[in-house]
Amino acid sequence: MAGHSHAANVAARKNAVDAKRGKLFSKLCRAIYVAARNGGPAPAMNLRLRYAIDKAKSFSCPKDNIERSIKKATGELGAETFEEVIYEGYGPGGVAVLCEILTDNRNRTAGEVRRAFDICGGNLGSTGCVSYLFDYKGVFVIEVAKIEEDRLMEIALEAGADDLKRDGDYFVVTCDPKAFDDVQKAFEEHQIPTESAETSYVPQTTVDLDVENGKKMLKLRDLLDDNDDVQNVYSNENIPEEAMAS
Repeated sequence: MAGHSHAANVAARKNAVDAKRGKLFSKLCRAIYVAARNGGPAPAMNLRLRYAIDKAKSFSCPKDNIERSIKKATGELGAETFEEVIYEGYGPGGVAVLCEILTDNRNRTAGEVRRAFDICGGNLGSTGCVSYLFDYKGVFVIEVAKIEEDRLMEIALEAGADDLKRDGDYFVVTCDPKAFDDVQKAFEEHQIPTESAETSYVPQTTVDLDVENGKKMLKLRDLLDDNDDVQNVYSNENIPEEAMAS
């Protein structure tokens, strides 16, 4: 399993929903809150909010939770303040790691994230230390069984996508973030179901880990995922199957 594999990451998140449902819903709703606060409560006029709602729905987040988050953002249910931050660092074996953060206490979160890196043999770095190793892209994951590759390629490229690759049982389509809405609309018009549709940091290169460092990287991901303030983790490792199985 590759740490940078969008298909694998989507499958892993889906499988973890039941085990960590409350924590996941909290993160999804926090993203909705920030999107609504910054861009307004109407999804039709706020693309970021629409994407956040679509992502929450893909994980079966209750409608009441979604609506409550939007009402909080408009002040109907009291105000909260979250700051958006990106933390960068190096995981075990020199893996590049980006963490998207939404926090109401930056000092607390920085300490917790730094401790997670330290425990797993990595270190939290300064702003810009690894972000140059990633491209910000729109990413769509589609099951291979749902559509023929040539047909998907034709529709995706016409809509403005810039690449399509196969990743196991999935196709991964990438595009410039500015073309995200056009590509998503094209898939909807052609009734192409997506496992996930989101903007994401895609690594330019990857780092092959041995079993020991692979286990440490998996632990780092678990620690970061368990942190309520960490919304998303992006990294560029290739983890050997032996590390996954043991």
